[in-house]
Amino acid sequence: MPSKISDFGEKELIKRILKKTKSQFNSFFLDKHSLESLNEDAALIDFGDKYLVVTSDMLIKSAHFPEEMTKKQIGKKIVTVNVSDLAAMGAKPLGIIVSMGLNRDMSIDDFDQIIDGILEACLHYDMPFIGGDTNESPELTFSGTCIGIVEKEHVLMKSGAQIGDIVAVTGPLGLAAAGFQVLFADQLKIKDLDPTFKDRVLIHALEPEAKLKEGVLLAKTGSVTSATDITDGLVSEIGELINASKEGIGTTINEEMLPIPEEVLEIAKKTKKNPLELALYYGEDFELLLTIKKDQFQYIKKKFTLYEIGQVTSSGKIEIVNKDGTTNILTPRGYEHLGGYHEKGSPTL
Repeated sequence: MPSKISDFGEKELIKRILKKTKSQFNSFFLDKHSLESLNEDAALIDFGDKYLVVTSDMLIKSAHFPEEMTKKQIGKKIVTVNVSDLAAMGAKPLGIIVSMGLNRDMSIDDFDQIIDGILEACLHYDMPFIGGDTNESPELTFSGTCIGIVEKEHVLMKSGAQIGDIVAVTGPLGLAAAGFQVLFADQLKIKDLDPTFKDRVLIHALEPEAKLKEGVLLAKTGSVTSATDITDGLVSEIGELINASKEGIGTTINEEMLPIPEEVLEIAKKTKKNPLELALYYGEDFELLLTIKKDQFQYIKKKFTLYEIGQVTSSGKIEIVNKDGTTNILTPRGYEHLGGYHEKGSPTL
């Protein structure tokens, strides 16, 4: 019986595309980084002393928009997921194009709210909404293409991590995952949850924010050796940095150092989830995952909010030092479209 695409997941499908595409790219007049960018969060197009940075993300109602998400929040998320890819490469956005698949029975008020959300997010990220397309679709579907620009000397990529670098993130982990737990939980389990906890996790789940300012400024420091955004889960994204490296690297992260907020711990307890799982595997945090030169980390930390979570090693593995001092190996897995939660290269779990 032929294999189905759901047996592979999004990232494995992308690898198959890249394998078929790279030979064609050799015939174009692109520089080294333009070719390498096929494996990155966005494509790089040689523009003299700069790169034009182009990314595209598709969002579908059943997979990306819970019922509790307002139409304005939907519009904002379309922009945010694309801008986050630019942030991970240190690029300043120039504009976004959004194509929309809309149900013919959608109210004009709902449509206006989506557009208002897109425009509000564009204003927040200081870029214009420059076009798109509309078509009829039985399921609400959006495809965003965001364009940015970055100086060649400042571009951030997944492939530069060096042994001894510090592994860091720009913010807390697991808040969005906890928010989705609140949305989907039996409400009796969380009826006495602190309202401020509930509000904080829900805003992270329903209205995430790309770390654009941080990405652009960190890129200019020259201290960041590799970067990506945390959308599919921390461990999955660490695996991406390891796979992209030419140095045969691994990482060791320390459970004690992971910035897991009190809200995540409390909601995990009430919903009988492991808070470490929420922080490591669920994704949607939209923080940046970075490797930073060890001798420059403390200086950079004085200028930016950064959380050290481990270091780059030569092991070729993702290891975690648990609170009890034991060390375990983590398998790269996280959310993948076309298959749900995947271990690397395996069918859906």
